[in-house]
Amino acid sequence: MTAAHIPDEDTAASVPVACSLTMEGLAKQAGHWARLAARAMTGRTKIADGLRLGFRPEPGIEEELRALVAVETQCCPWATWTVQASATQLVLDVRAAGDGVTVLHGMFTGLQQAPVPR
Repeated sequence: MTAAHIPDEDTAASVPVACSLTMEGLAKQAGHWARLAARAMTGRTKIADGLRLGFRPEPGIEEELRALVAVETQCCPWATWTVQASATQLVLDVRAAGDGVTVLHGMFTGLQQAPVPR
């Protein structure tokens, strides 16, 4: 598995829980997440300190996921965004502390999971 971990937990814990995107940027980012989820998301699980999202490792999905995570890392540095990739799955763990956990639990609730391939 390969992993990307951004930022470190000390940095995430010291940053206020707020998003720096404009309303237009937020809408654009939400649209990107919705399209990626509809194409490849296999599951969403609340974890004690955040959220775990699973994705099918189809062509282009890892690159798209990492691009979304790069934006999130910049606009929401209060959370730790970690992508783990293998030949059989992509997993995004998003973790935070305090109020950030509640925000994370709500951030991705509207995403529709991709249909199971036949």
